[in-house]
Amino acid sequence: MLPFATADGQGAPFLTALFTATSALSVTGLVVENTATYWSFFGQGVIISLIQIGGMGVITVAIGFSLLRRQRIGLKQRRVIQDALAAPRVGGIIRLTRVIICRVALVEALGALILLPGFVDRFGLARGLWYSGFHAISAFCNAGFDLFGLQTPYASLTAFVASPVVNLVIMALIIIGGLGFLTWEDILTQRFKVRRYKMQTKVILFMTGVLVFLPAVYFYMYELADLPFKERLLAALFQSVTTRTAGFNTIDLGLFSGGGLMMMTLLMLVGGGPGSTAGGMKVTTPAVLYGMSRAVFKRERAAHLFGRRIPVTAIHMAVAIFCLYTGVCLLGGFFMFYFENLPLLKCLFECASAIGTVGLTLGLTPDLTWVSHVILIVLMFIGRVGAMTFMFATFSQTRDRSQAMPEEKISIG
Repeated sequence: MLPFATADGQGAPFLTALFTATSALSVTGLVVENTATYWSFFGQGVIISLIQIGGMGVITVAIGFSLLRRQRIGLKQRRVIQDALAAPRVGGIIRLTRVIICRVALVEALGALILLPGFVDRFGLARGLWYSGFHAISAFCNAGFDLFGLQTPYASLTAFVASPVVNLVIMALIIIGGLGFLTWEDILTQRFKVRRYKMQTKVILFMTGVLVFLPAVYFYMYELADLPFKERLLAALFQSVTTRTAGFNTIDLGLFSGGGLMMMTLLMLVGGGPGSTAGGMKVTTPAVLYGMSRAVFKRERAAHLFGRRIPVTAIHMAVAIFCLYTGVCLLGGFFMFYFENLPLLKCLFECASAIGTVGLTLGLTPDLTWVSHVILIVLMFIGRVGAMTFMFATFSQTRDRSQAMPEEKISIG
């Protein structure tokens, strides 16, 4: 809200500042004002700082500062880090945190260096340096904030639909950030020994491949038929990758059919991998639900994936997360439909983008009323802290009386 955070020197209204800060910290990318023209260099610096903190995780960044000050990290803090990173054990957690911070910096710097020549040639040295660093961080953190709205507001990456370098670099950063830190740790440890990968790593890689390839085929065949071959191929892949986590777009989303928008809505709800910079219910949730359903249909005693049994607690968690994300998204979409009198599918699209911390928009967000902005702020907050974490904090209890209750059968299906 400081005067020098905005380009006009007047400062931002409270709700605008709150919405932008929430969107940046939750690495969503939804905006109510054009990032390129509304915010000053200082304001954009605050936004990208929040994106970096939100992408790496508040806990990881805080521990990083503690390590720089050479403070002692106790067992309680180590358990907090373990939960934040979704790590399997406490042992080696500080070393893992150091590795994560270094690798994040390395990957973002490499992405910025590859983008730098093209951006410098297009925007000049100073702006090219700033743009390459800003968009490399925004892409790796799966945020979707961009600075390309100088000529056309909210343009995102539509000017680069035919640029292989920009498309491939941004897609690579999105995927690397969305796989999760522990997934990359497992891959770099085992390298090409795929059979030694943990079940979670295999599930994340398989589901990511499926959720990138199949939607890309659909977009290529049915949604982007009017584009030339090169642009059509790049746009189909890019929209498939960015829809699940990032929030950039190289094609005007208003041109997509209802079926395409519905597919995007579902992909945004799924999101990326656990312990990653991405949001959503995570790709492991539908995988566990599939394993559970297959076990039920085949009358098997236990659900399993890749030759490993799935714990019952993981199944319960997957069912609860699926119900929470879909339920909250539908509820938010209904209220937005009621207050704004807009098409329901478009309302659900914006809500899925918020709770999945994606950032894609059909152009509705800047023109919504303050009520809908508050709804999106709440959805972004829930999506970033995690639906289960939010529910545990809201409905925590000290006693579990369910074991004392009598059991009674109920018919299902």
